[in-house]
Amino acid sequence: MSHLDSLLEGVEVEWKTLGEVVDINTGQKPPVILESPTNFDYINAGTTRSGYCVSSNCEGDTVTTPSRGQGGIGYVGFQTDSFWLGPLCYKLKSIDNSTLINKFLFYFLQSENQLILNLKKEGGVPAVNKSDLAYLLIPIPPLSIQKEIVRLLDTFTELTAELTAELTAELTARKKQYNYYREELLNFNCLNQDLQDSPDSQDVRSNVEWKSLGELFEFKNGINKEKEFFGSGESIINYTDVFKNNKLFENSFNGKVVTNKSDIERFNCKKGDVFFTRTSETQNEIGYSAVLLSDINICVFSGFLIRARPITSLLLPEYCAYCFTSNDIRKEIIRTSNMTTRVTTTGTALSKITIPIPPLEEQERIVSILDKFDILTTSISEGLPKEIELRKKQYEYYRDRLLRF
Repeated sequence: MSHLDSLLEGVEVEWKTLGEVVDINTGQKPPVILESPTNFDYINAGTTRSGYCVSSNCEGDTVTTPSRGQGGIGYVGFQTDSFWLGPLCYKLKSIDNSTLINKFLFYFLQSENQLILNLKKEGGVPAVNKSDLAYLLIPIPPLSIQKEIVRLLDTFTELTAELTAELTAELTARKKQYNYYREELLNFNCLNQDLQDSPDSQDVRSNVEWKSLGELFEFKNGINKEKEFFGSGESIINYTDVFKNNKLFENSFNGKVVTNKSDIERFNCKKGDVFFTRTSETQNEIGYSAVLLSDINICVFSGFLIRARPITSLLLPEYCAYCFTSNDIRKEIIRTSNMTTRVTTTGTALSKITIPIPPLEEQERIVSILDKFDILTTSISEGLPKEIELRKKQYEYYRDRLLRF
């Protein structure tokens, strides 16, 4: 029998409402909210601190959870040190520490945050009423059990945080390394000897053509529909799908739009199509690109995108996925964009940009190298992101197992 099993075996648990054992209160707006770190955090709606204060109105060892706001309802925090509690957040403090430990309360509510989410009142601004929160049932095991559960979870939290920090640092280093090699591999103006496998490879890399995108692609803006047409119908590639990914597969997007035969003929998507974001709030985010790397039966693309359909066989689709993310090409896309109320680009502007076209075998070599880095740094099924996610799930598993009475 494991320590967890023996710890919980035969434990008698009393269930009480939150209002019976916990003081629940909201705070008030501080005199001044600062952006730079000071002595005290300002805790209000949301999942992170809302700023800093020069004074406090709450002691530490306190559980907090937002009372109102978009996105914060259901989040449970624990404040170790004194802080300023805002008007859109509840503080939960045990009435009697010999009956209920605040840190145990935190771990339980964090594990069962769906209980709080179920109390959310929809409307103009989502909210949780204090009276509803007070009726939540929570388990009260013996104090010795609470202390041991807290000790175990504190230890596991610390170990998980350390390991996650190490993995995150490793991921950051690998991303930096990936960006370096991507730029070197796609820099055909100045060949780097370190990246050459052999003199033959250097000859291949020297044999590069430069062509404008207008010689390589046919450009078209996407479909525009009224709001009621979205949510059902055929698959659609949307702005965020392209903004967040440089490669698209059939399972990369789940948007739907009602279409007709004319729409499908004019705005269809094929394997090898490159999509560019057509508009943005800032110049640095204009013209993000993604390449469709799988065949889809029926699919269209959003009016916030530009489709670049290949008209030659000079480029591998996978090579395009990396080429259009390189610093030099990104700079050209940004330089040729237009700034009015928003930043925009067009097929005409994109068509004037020139890109390097190495032989297909060199494109394959570049793709092979960058694919390995891509998996290591971005894949949630392989690589470091998967490891970080596994550590999080491992922590949640043991926490939930300790707190399911």
